[in-house]
Amino acid sequence: QVQLVESGGGLVQPGGSLRLSCEVSGRIFSSNAMGWYRQAPGKQRELVAAISISGGRTKYADSVKGRFTISRDNAKNTVYLQMNSLKLEDTAVYYCNLGPSMAVVTSSFGSWGQGTQVIVSS
Repeated sequence: QVQLVESGGGLVQPGGSLRLSCEVSGRIFSSNAMGWYRQAPGKQRELVAAISISGGRTKYADSVKGRFTISRDNAKNTVYLQMNSLKLEDTAVYYCNLGPSMAVVTSSFGSWGQGTQVIVSS
């Protein structure tokens, strides 16, 4: 009943920018936080950023601080991830996660989308 659809991935050169979107639909009345995760080949899935839907509190991985920005548009039920100064190590499939609190989302216990691939290559 709850659906999450990621979009905006693609191929970019190092130093470039990309904006990801996660659109949510269905029965989401108990969902108050959303996050972005990524998984590179041969590596574990890791948290990139998270945001509180109601209050706007954010959390970022150390590897993306100062380069990535998470934001939300509550009227559109959409969360964005603006990625600047992209590096080769940012290459991964990026997933959206939805849950009732920041604690649930940052612990990867929420619902998942299908993912969108980001490739950074020179």
